[in-house]
Amino acid sequence: MVLDSKIPKGPLSEKWTNHKNSINLVNPANKRNIDVIVVGTGLAGGSAAATLAELGYNVKAFCFQDSPRRAHSIAAQGGINAAKNYQGDGDSTYRLFYDTVKGGDYRSREANVYRLAEVSANIIDQCVAQGVPFAREYGGLLDNRSFGGVLVSRTFYAAGQTGQQLLLGAYSAMNRQIGRGKIKMYNRHEMLDVVVVDGKARGIIARDLVSGKIERHSAHAVVLGTGGYGNVFFLSTNAMGSNVTAAWKAHKRGAFFANPCYTQIHPTCIPVSGDHQSKLTLMSESLRNDGRIWVPKHKKDAEAIRAGKLKPT
Repeated sequence: MVLDSKIPKGPLSEKWTNHKNSINLVNPANKRNIDVIVVGTGLAGGSAAATLAELGYNVKAFCFQDSPRRAHSIAAQGGINAAKNYQGDGDSTYRLFYDTVKGGDYRSREANVYRLAEVSANIIDQCVAQGVPFAREYGGLLDNRSFGGVLVSRTFYAAGQTGQQLLLGAYSAMNRQIGRGKIKMYNRHEMLDVVVVDGKARGIIARDLVSGKIERHSAHAVVLGTGGYGNVFFLSTNAMGSNVTAAWKAHKRGAFFANPCYTQIHPTCIPVSGDHQSKLTLMSESLRNDGRIWVPKHKKDAEAIRAGKLKPT
């Protein structure tokens, strides 16, 4: 068995650009004959389903929630990074690439991270076009704040509910395609298994969580946008439904499971208060960096600062 990440050849900064320029394309007239299944309707699955439908493919979208708006992406708060350099503080595609690789403990696939940095600016434009109400400066331009310990201000945000607003933007784009008939939405459906034909995913087995009926759905390709596996730990900030069952089904069908240690750690969790807890409580990520306000711990220090006898540090 060969581990092949399918990363294109060539210099790091040109790998995906050259690949895009030479990849085989699908004729617009043929796209309407191709079916794609998207499992999960969060920021990844929802935007993938909407984009594929806009391109002309026939999409079936599945989520176990009663609405795509209930996806756990709604819990993201802090913001979304992009190398637009609106602040003029020296940001660039390379700096975003470097910070992301460094933040990933140098374990990320560098070519893919560079591609992420390249398309980050376009993602912000797409979100704005979908109606995401990013925070703006008084002049009307999109605002940025410092976030995550980096040396530039590149984080676009919508108060303390960035994930919710991004999800509603993706959801509205999905609804437009549902209205056009390009997306068929399956709410309250759980994926039970992946159908593999000649080594390729060609469909899924799903359960209707309302009736209990087992269904089979075929497609030319299957996209899993089903989230991470933070609940593998005893205490987590993830919803209890974020239990990585879809990815596990794919793994049992032969897909590789990489970097089990690659789980997001929240530095702003309120400490555990006792054995009765089943979840960790997360303080708003908007409190980090520019969003925080430090206050003196003792009243006498606050009074001394007000009197000018003590400098705030």
